[in-house]
Amino acid sequence: MSERQRATIGPMSYWHRTGPCTFTPTRHVGGAWDLDTQHIATLLGVLAHEVERDRDARRDDGLQITRIGYDILGTVPLEPVDIEVTVLRAGRTIELVEARACHGGRPVVLLRAWLTAGYPTAELEGTRHGPMPAPDEVPAWDMTALWDGGFIASVEVRRHDLGPGRARSWVRTAHPLVADEEVSRLAQVAGLLDITNGVAVRVDPKVVSFPNLDLTAHLFRAPAPGWLGLDTTVSFGPEGAGVTTSVLHDEQGAFGVSTQCLTVRP
Repeated sequence: MSERQRATIGPMSYWHRTGPCTFTPTRHVGGAWDLDTQHIATLLGVLAHEVERDRDARRDDGLQITRIGYDILGTVPLEPVDIEVTVLRAGRTIELVEARACHGGRPVVLLRAWLTAGYPTAELEGTRHGPMPAPDEVPAWDMTALWDGGFIASVEVRRHDLGPGRARSWVRTAHPLVADEEVSRLAQVAGLLDITNGVAVRVDPKVVSFPNLDLTAHLFRAPAPGWLGLDTTVSFGPEGAGVTTSVLHDEQGAFGVSTQCLTVRP
């Protein structure tokens, strides 16, 4: 393939839809803890994408997603997954929707999302979350020096290291989430959020394992295009538990918060 052809096609996507509800990963989905398994980040984005597609197929009022809560039930090989979406609580202005990703018939990730109607609250808008330095004020960081895998290599990161377990970072990727499909900014963001556990490490991941079992994000406005900002704090307790917390930013300011439950294993 010529360089002109590559430029025309653009960057390789993370996923291809290979059936009505089936998605096949590309090499950019390779994991950080185990190179033979998926980095779960982009699968979280695909689940959010499918929730939005299901919503838009059922209704035309565009309920906004205000919470995405994922439970990660195990590691996933670099193989196709099937996703199904179910409405758990239907409503005119509020819905609770579940999306389930399965590999070989086994559930591997569950997403429960709250969708809510929008109201005119611009006069009430405000937050006490402080601003982050702009992306061009933060130095580039080669994340592959600390982490392995195709996903980590696919992401551009800028980071201000504030000490063990504390960092302010900006991340973005040139790779589409799903090939040949229009994907919302929210789904794109959902496909990057799981990187938060790797940008503010307390200890060397080659010495201590601290994978996350879940990820929950609460959003008070829709994220804007551009860089995703992560103001991240990682805490370890005395008996093998930890929490990664991030205030989520775009280039306009804060728009939500995320948390991850960690199992810490020396």
